[in-house]
Amino acid sequence: MKQIGLITIGQAPRTDVAPILEKYLEGRAELVQSGVLDGFTPAQVREYYTPGEGEYVLTSRMRDGSAAVVSRERIKSVLQGKIDAMEASGIKTILLLCTGEFPGLRTVRAHLIEPDRIIPPVVQALTGKRRLGLIGPLPEQEQNLNEKFAASGTALPFAAVSPYTGSEADFRAAAEKLKDRADVIVLDCMGYLEQHRQWAASAGVPVVLSNALMGKLIAEMV
Repeated sequence: MKQIGLITIGQAPRTDVAPILEKYLEGRAELVQSGVLDGFTPAQVREYYTPGEGEYVLTSRMRDGSAAVVSRERIKSVLQGKIDAMEASGIKTILLLCTGEFPGLRTVRAHLIEPDRIIPPVVQALTGKRRLGLIGPLPEQEQNLNEKFAASGTALPFAAVSPYTGSEADFRAAAEKLKDRADVIVLDCMGYLEQHRQWAASAGVPVVLSNALMGKLIAEMV
């Protein structure tokens, strides 16, 4: 069976998100998982990878379901090493399970799929002239998300709620905050689940689930 590498910036296995991708793959490919934070304790993650001033902030899931907040700059070399190891094992298609931007990642021959290069243009093409709203995990990610999805100088409505710590009430409140200013809402993190989409959609605005969108697209390649 064909294998697809799945690299999370947290810890593998991603028992929360992998089933969403597997739903669309319909048994045509096996997911082989690896995590940037595999083998690290929460204390070590805080010591080595906590974002410093001005660093690009990301969040992901630890194996026990808790959240980790890390610096892109501090994890990038480890991430590249995970990509190299997966390619060396013979895997020819690798999906990065993160919607953050990672300039400069490379492979020799394997196809590296980076959601941040795919989701924004697909969403923009689908929404057309409709107003776009964004929900991301952390308040400090607002500027980065705007830079991905908006034209230069445009500020899109934004609300923050983490897929790892947010409650149903948090998701409903975030969507209520956006509903009068957005015709479509994007949940911009690969950690959001269908339940989160349903909670956000209760505001009456269509909601795009990033990992489901990637699952549908990747399934077409298998």
